[in-house]
Amino acid sequence: MRILLIHQNFPGQFRHLAQNWAYRPDLQVIGIGRDRAPGIPGFNILRYTPHRTPHPQQHPYLRQMESAVLHGQGMLRVLLALKKKGFAPDVIVAHPGWGETLYVRDVFPSAKVLHFCEWYYGTPDADLRFDPEFPASLDDAVRIRTWKALHTLNLEHCDIGVSPTHWQQSRHPESHRSRIHVVHEGIDTNGLKADPQAWLRLRNSLVLRHGDPVITYVARNLEPYRGFHVFMRALERIQRLHPTCHALIVGGDGVSYGRSPKDARNWRQKMLAELKLDPTRTHFLGKVSYENYRRVLQVSAAHLYLTYPFVLSWSALEAMATGCLVIGSRTAPVEEVLEDGRNGLLVDFFDIQGIAERVVEAITEPRRFDELRWQAQRMVRESFSVEKGVAGYEKLIGLEEGT
Repeated sequence: MRILLIHQNFPGQFRHLAQNWAYRPDLQVIGIGRDRAPGIPGFNILRYTPHRTPHPQQHPYLRQMESAVLHGQGMLRVLLALKKKGFAPDVIVAHPGWGETLYVRDVFPSAKVLHFCEWYYGTPDADLRFDPEFPASLDDAVRIRTWKALHTLNLEHCDIGVSPTHWQQSRHPESHRSRIHVVHEGIDTNGLKADPQAWLRLRNSLVLRHGDPVITYVARNLEPYRGFHVFMRALERIQRLHPTCHALIVGGDGVSYGRSPKDARNWRQKMLAELKLDPTRTHFLGKVSYENYRRVLQVSAAHLYLTYPFVLSWSALEAMATGCLVIGSRTAPVEEVLEDGRNGLLVDFFDIQGIAERVVEAITEPRRFDELRWQAQRMVRESFSVEKGVAGYEKLIGLEEGT
């Protein structure tokens, strides 16, 4: 079987598929990503480059659509070159969110196309109007409605869809929902384990160890969509209530979702200007290596995962797999994996005092929550392993193991 894996940030969610399929002699697998995609060492990846950026005079509502067309054109050139060399995929597995698959049917009309249906923007009871501190304008709403045209086209183009959670699947139009299967791609449960001997040395030579009152927070970027503003306000109260706790904060200063603040360079600086935190106990680590990321989780006494109703982060599951006590927001799809009092704790996203009290309780009496940590590890290993994720995709594309 010939398989194309397409992701603008290749490998993205397809890392485990690529790594598992690369060594199967019965498969020929090629990855395609944008010019700046990280790739996988030793894996065959082709790269596309949009030939320009959207025109500066383009209507604001159409800039994302023009960008999608440009991504689609860049991909089209790569696909035509592949076809000229005689490669015709049986299956195309793709994340279509940036427009990459707009024209794949024009080159390979007979290929089975599986789309990773991560998110359908602008649906009720989701991210857009969730946070009253940052109300969405009418302009935001109609811009997103226009942007949904691409995602609707993506649904029309694919034979099969995959969403990683039931709630994310439920955001898609009912007319297409029956073709979207719920399969999480899985996380590396074998490489993520609790370690009672774990320690982490910080830049100031401070060493934090498993068992210390350490609070952890992880996001790709520190921003409101992932509850960073709420976390920081809660941390100010936590430090007042617990004089020896430390906070390890992992994430960049960019914006993955939403917007940058208007009155500061980034959300970290904005929140630091608003609050009075103890700098000797507040540690911004930026973006860290995977090894240091694991150590951050292994020394955690309480891990906060706060999010708008949006896509589920790998970090929530990775923290659970590592044996962290995860204190998550009572929002979808967190509630799909975290059950209050069984494998973690749930808090109201906006209840800053309640969050602070929960965290202080967790780091003051950590042994009380050992059973929750164990249950979290067990649940993730049973339901979110790489093996289960790969098997789910293989079933959908008709790939029997060993054939």
